[in-house]
Amino acid sequence: MADPKGFLTTGREVARTRPAEERVKDWNEVYVPGSLLPIISKQAGRCMDCGIPFCHNGCPLGNLIPEWNDYAYREDWTAASERLHATNNFPEFTGRLCPAPCESACVLAINQPAVTIKNVEVSIIDKAWDSGDVTPQPPERLSGKTVAVIGSGPAGLAAAQQLTRAGHTVAVYERADRIGGLLRYGIPEFKMEKSHINRRIEQMRAEGTKFRTEIEIGRDIDAAKLRKRYDAVVIAAGATVSRDLPVPGRELNGIHFAMEYLPLSNKVQEGDLTVSPISAEGKHVVVIGGGDTGADCVGTAHRQGAASVTQLEIMPKPGEERAAHQPWPTFPMLYKVTSAHEEGGERVYSVSTTHFEGDEDGNVQFLHLIEVEFKGGKLEQKPGTERKIPAQLVTLAMGFTGTDQENGLVEQFGLELDERGNIARDADFATNVPGVYVAGDAGRGQSLIVWAIAEGRSAARGVDRMLTGASDLPAPIRPTDRALTV
Repeated sequence: MADPKGFLTTGREVARTRPAEERVKDWNEVYVPGSLLPIISKQAGRCMDCGIPFCHNGCPLGNLIPEWNDYAYREDWTAASERLHATNNFPEFTGRLCPAPCESACVLAINQPAVTIKNVEVSIIDKAWDSGDVTPQPPERLSGKTVAVIGSGPAGLAAAQQLTRAGHTVAVYERADRIGGLLRYGIPEFKMEKSHINRRIEQMRAEGTKFRTEIEIGRDIDAAKLRKRYDAVVIAAGATVSRDLPVPGRELNGIHFAMEYLPLSNKVQEGDLTVSPISAEGKHVVVIGGGDTGADCVGTAHRQGAASVTQLEIMPKPGEERAAHQPWPTFPMLYKVTSAHEEGGERVYSVSTTHFEGDEDGNVQFLHLIEVEFKGGKLEQKPGTERKIPAQLVTLAMGFTGTDQENGLVEQFGLELDERGNIARDADFATNVPGVYVAGDAGRGQSLIVWAIAEGRSAARGVDRMLTGASDLPAPIRPTDRALTV
């Protein structure tokens, strides 16, 4: 145990953010650079090294949290990095983007603020990069086997890195112009600067992974032909079909999916565009959807100079403390104030959009909504609560419904789907097509980044075992495992 009295003598302290009025003027990460390192050792000392560390239950990666907390407390950053990488290929991604279910399951959180596990994690990996502790790990020998990975999000990258290190020759196919999937074009720069992706890609190149961009399997290359070219294929194409809102006026100009809106602002930061073709500048913006993607749209709109930003959520406003029906160590639904919400805007709960209203040129101008409530498990509208709000740019951030089937990938492979429309797989993450595996949201459905990395690692083991007859690669989860919820 790092500090036997740490949880009694030290209060929870998290990373400081830059002033909102400052950070909305740029696209840099919102946190004060270097603010964590002076406090993080004491924060790590709050870890109690529990006999049964329930943080492991919260994290599907099985991160060795008490171990690297202990090393961080002692400022043995090299050992902390080694323990961190033992279970997680990309801790700089999860340390910035994961909602930290490990903290919800922290034993200390039963009656005190949880250990700042996420902050400790990102401090360790940032220190490791700065110290040169993160180096390529090429295989000692090659197997002679080849693997194609379709998709370069966290699941695809994790599978590719694991299989490359196991000695297989791996090529990653990405339909976008840069590697990273939603990490690259779905996550705004102010949440994670893309330099973190770039240096991981360079590490993977040095290890031997090949990358093929601007190639969409199903359209540019027939999936069946790809299967014949490689000994195995891992599909990690994500769940990229956005949930739509089929109400009157949906066809008006100015209504876009979040994944039409966010990538363009990222392309501006990459230098591909001077100004985003879909900009919030001077407009009244409405974001439909109360999750993290919706918050990303809110923060992006602030930086583009929106006249106002309103975020709508059909569900009631969550409480700030655990509800009785969401006991520890489950992941509770709590009221979250993200960095984007700190920057301004209005959040409206328990409302549903009835229709959009446009001008004579076909541009959206207003959004009509009505209050709703749940009665007997059903959502009902409340008569007399109709109103309209100005809306010159609307982003739909209501989640995703499944993997893309229009590009031909599913049909050309001949893949079977499960009852939820995801690609079906067995206990080894194998599909019904011999040699074809699936990892991440394409098989699980929309989920968190930690689950994507865990899926990629687990699918890699299944592929490695099929190719060689046995595997020493870890498999932290099964395809049927789910988050600890109620």
